Amino acid sequence: EELKLPLAERMQVVSILTPNFLHFPMAKKLLENGFNVICEKPMTTSYEEAKVLQETLKLANTVFAVTYTYTGYPMIRQMRQMITDGVIGKVQKIDAQYYQGWINPIIHDKEKRATTWRLDPKKSGISCCIGDIGTHAFDMLEYVTQLKIKSVLADLNYVYSDNKMDVDGTVLLRAENDIKGVICTSQIATGEENNFIVKVYGDKAGLKWEQENPNYLCLMEDGHPLRVLKPGHSYNSKLSLDGTKLPPGHPEGIFDSMGNIYKGVAKAINKEPYDHGEFPTMIDGVRGMNFIEKTVESHLKGNIWVNIDE
Repeated sequence: EELKLPLAERMQVVSILTPNFLHFPMAKKLLENGFNVICEKPMTTSYEEAKVLQETLKLANTVFAVTYTYTGYPMIRQMRQMITDGVIGKVQKIDAQYYQGWINPIIHDKEKRATTWRLDPKKSGISCCIGDIGTHAFDMLEYVTQLKIKSVLADLNYVYSDNKMDVDGTVLLRAENDIKGVICTSQIATGEENNFIVKVYGDKAGLKWEQENPNYLCLMEDGHPLRVLKPGHSYNSKLSLDGTKLPPGHPEGIFDSMGNIYKGVAKAINKEPYDHGEFPTMIDGVRGMNFIEKTVESHLKGNIWVNIDE
């Protein structure tokens, strides 16, 4: 019905906010009919599906975004620019921790486990924890450093032998320029809410950001006191300031971060100038799916190093 409307009246973009197994068929149908799409992560339930979507997008020539929501925070954008500008020097360590506790009461109850879609491979894909929050950590490290992670070695935790979905895991990383790192994730970290911390260390300084205190970016330098940077000030980058809606001292949160991604998509749809750091694209979604599958593969093959596709 929407296709029958004149172009000026037709909806400009469709946002897919469903459980994972519905992402691929919906996105594919929308792209085939010329619609712009904003899709929740993980983009699909398999790397194969992600590659199909990538080819479909090439034919559609529309805008496609993936909501790795935290990349929209002003101080994450500032972190990205500072690393680009060499403020911390040469990157030598990348580290992301993402701890939640919401699955803990579910995993120990078979009835609850059976009715939780994130623990159902048919609806969620081959991974729960890595697919749900590990992929955020992976994308974030690549976003702020603009370096590609090349290989992974994973040790995942399923808690019970009859549970097919990981709920906790640690992933060692090897990135470009022989940079080492780690992603620690858990959804059985009892008492945790949404504790996402990103740290990047260079040979001059380090940067640390915590999602539960998103307006503070910590700059750590040898021999100097801790510096805490905040949004809305003139020392922030153009990209950071573009994502800041309120004067300094007024907290901005997850809805604002999401709004910044939508704002970037709107610019792209309207063919306005925009920074490529304004929203994650199909490429990021495809890499996220490859990361999930390679991480699970690494664990199942006995915790070995597995390369991520270029």
